[in-house]
Amino acid sequence: MTTINDRTLPVVERPAGTFAPAPARAAHSIFHERWWLDIATQGDWKLAAVRQNDEIVGEMPYAIWRTRLWRISHLPPLTRTLGPVIQPVTGSEARQRHHTLDVTAQLIDQLPECDSFFQVLDPSVDDALAFALHGFTVSARYTFRIDARTTADEAWSRLNSKTRNVIRSASRELTILPDLSPDEFLAFYDANLAARSRTNAYGDAVMRQLVNAFVERNAGTLMGAYGTDGKLVAAVGLVWDHRAMYYLLSSRVRDAHCGSISLLLWTAIIRALERRLTFDFDGFSSPSTFSFLNGFGATLTQRLGVERQRTVYLLTRTLKRRLAPARVFAPNL
Repeated sequence: MTTINDRTLPVVERPAGTFAPAPARAAHSIFHERWWLDIATQGDWKLAAVRQNDEIVGEMPYAIWRTRLWRISHLPPLTRTLGPVIQPVTGSEARQRHHTLDVTAQLIDQLPECDSFFQVLDPSVDDALAFALHGFTVSARYTFRIDARTTADEAWSRLNSKTRNVIRSASRELTILPDLSPDEFLAFYDANLAARSRTNAYGDAVMRQLVNAFVERNAGTLMGAYGTDGKLVAAVGLVWDHRAMYYLLSSRVRDAHCGSISLLLWTAIIRALERRLTFDFDGFSSPSTFSFLNGFGATLTQRLGVERQRTVYLLTRTLKRRLAPARVFAPNL
């Protein structure tokens, strides 16, 4: 067991069987789960599906929102990736490619006509050729991942010296307690938003329902870092499926130790690796976040984005962004 300053990192043991290795067949991510989509979209989602011989061989969920002017299909709140899930076939690489292209094309044909469609595909989908052939713009997005086969000692050795030092420093001043209650986490998150005069980018109601749901279903947990005075100074929300644990949410007070989130993430990494799960840092959208996450020595992993927009929608949204930039609280860090 990796230790920091001779202190074993706190990890709560789960019953054997709670986590399982990925099945041989194509697996849904947690973001594909029906209960997740029901909450994240408030029921406004549909499923494109392809059947062969009475068996579903491919499916792709999508959300639909209608505004006064637009019909939109984007990723729902707190839903990091979606995209097609296609059952593999045996045989040559060429046969598998043909099968994937054919099934994906049938799924795309079932997607609704809308003014703007956008999804980020699960990292297991490494080819968006079918989307490109159907007029979608394909772009590269990135996340950091630590493979499930990595040992704790290997993960520690890959941290850069700055990250390692702030984790050591934070461990001397903070106590990590797992399994915060949803009410405690949400109250803490809301208080930090208010202190910064920011709004919740995900929507208060949806976030509350999802946090409660993934904790109740043992599909996620909430961890907190407490100072010497016993006050909560930082917290993270984690979710998982049979393949990966995802860094979903975090919040901290203004004067929290600079290594508070780093220590929480390191604790989460240990929990993931002990359960043979890949740890996914869930992407980044700025150079500063990239620099922070890069310190953990994880593998840079591509996630493909697929997008199709009508010209009028694209021009209108571009103009709106230039005139009124969004003022929302960054979901992580």
